[in-house]
Amino acid sequence: MTDAARVCDLDGALRAVVPALDAHLLSPATGTGFGVDATFRALLDVPVPQQGAGDTETLRVLAEVVVPDAMRMTGPGFLGWITTGATVVPSVARLVATLAGTQRYLGHSTGLLESVALRWLAEACALPGAMEGVFSSSGSVANLVAIGAARQHAYEQHGHDPARTGMRDLPAGRIYASTEVHHCILKAAGILGLGRDAVALLPVDGAQRVDVPAMRAALEADTRDGIVPVAVVGIAGTTNTGVIDDLDALADLAEEFGAWFHVDGAYGLFGRLDPRLADRYRALDRADSVVVDAHKWLCVPTGIGATFVRDRSQLGRTFTGEPSEYLEGAFDATESGGEWRSSPWDSMGPPFHDWSLDLSAPARGLVVWSALHEIGVDGLRARIVRDNDYARALADLVRADPALELLSEPELSICCFRYVGDGTRGAAEVDELNRVLVRRLHASTPYVPSPTTVHGRVAIRPCFINPRTEETDVRALVTCVREIGDALASEGTA
Repeated sequence: MTDAARVCDLDGALRAVVPALDAHLLSPATGTGFGVDATFRALLDVPVPQQGAGDTETLRVLAEVVVPDAMRMTGPGFLGWITTGATVVPSVARLVATLAGTQRYLGHSTGLLESVALRWLAEACALPGAMEGVFSSSGSVANLVAIGAARQHAYEQHGHDPARTGMRDLPAGRIYASTEVHHCILKAAGILGLGRDAVALLPVDGAQRVDVPAMRAALEADTRDGIVPVAVVGIAGTTNTGVIDDLDALADLAEEFGAWFHVDGAYGLFGRLDPRLADRYRALDRADSVVVDAHKWLCVPTGIGATFVRDRSQLGRTFTGEPSEYLEGAFDATESGGEWRSSPWDSMGPPFHDWSLDLSAPARGLVVWSALHEIGVDGLRARIVRDNDYARALADLVRADPALELLSEPELSICCFRYVGDGTRGAAEVDELNRVLVRRLHASTPYVPSPTTVHGRVAIRPCFINPRTEETDVRALVTCVREIGDALASEGTA
């Protein structure tokens, strides 16, 4: 067997790559500045090889080219969007799942952990005991699964089965959410045949929460027009500012108008573990569906969302692909010599494929199980409280500095603020200055917040979910913002 065709041993492969991962992505010094070096492009963006280079050379390129120029979300200063580098144990568990859990089915350990991890996740978030879940590849897909169930439920109340017969000739449906809702809800509406325009994007109040009276008015008007109320969507932690909608009021509206009550907690569901915020989540006990992303605050590798519903048979009616002989029909215990002999291959286990989009799917539960097994609920709670504290500490620092302005009061772990300098610049000038400021932060410091807009003003938006961030980074971020802002102001930028 040639070098290019043989299967290399795992230990040797890891020894070739792990030192580079430690040095460039996991060491405390990671992310001391993010310059732009295009060398890797010339080395990687080449025609497909006709003859393989072999394992040794491929591993060398991974270690010496790919890793040094990889996205350094593991650095303590990465505070952008709502994503972060995974911690080590669930990263290793992902490798185990790749080799030992290539499917989430059957009577093997990885199949069992799919169910165990879903139960643990629900218990950690104090979801009602009747809620059952299914993993998917992201919060976007998790929300699609939930909205799919909502659509099925809404039209079943009118005697229709949209998953079987389609949406043709059915009355129009509507989903109700705020302008702060994640765009994946619009995408879900488009995919499910409702149309993106079927999402009523309602205004928010001064705290960036959905305007409940405006939602009521929209529901009343649509009901008069014969439009089917498919779902009321509450956000347990908006991606923009991290605030939690008035879930109790939204649950009341959903009940009154016969709509499915869905809570998007992809980012913020774990916030329920912070005792200071637990009351804000009371209405989860009334939700028909809830989603959460494990690859956000739980810090597992990207690609693990979860949908929880009160009745998984609703998911089955929505997403079944119909039974097939080669699949469902293949998993019956067989009799041999008058005795029953069982093996891990005799049963398919729970029909996760009928509750979601995937048939073949990795053992995501193994990865989630590893993270919760490592730190437990108490460790996760400590992480949530610490990160929320960071956002509050940042807000205090901003309030104490006349050159900075707080644009949103932190509820979870996001704090939006901006540099205003001496206050003599107009609104457009301040916006442009902050746009440039964020770009310079990214290029010349370890700190990578994302830009956004709040109340129409450009903001600097750090989101604290990075497990490697420390309190000193909060203060250092403010120092860097002040230094760069002062320099830009003196240059006359904007």
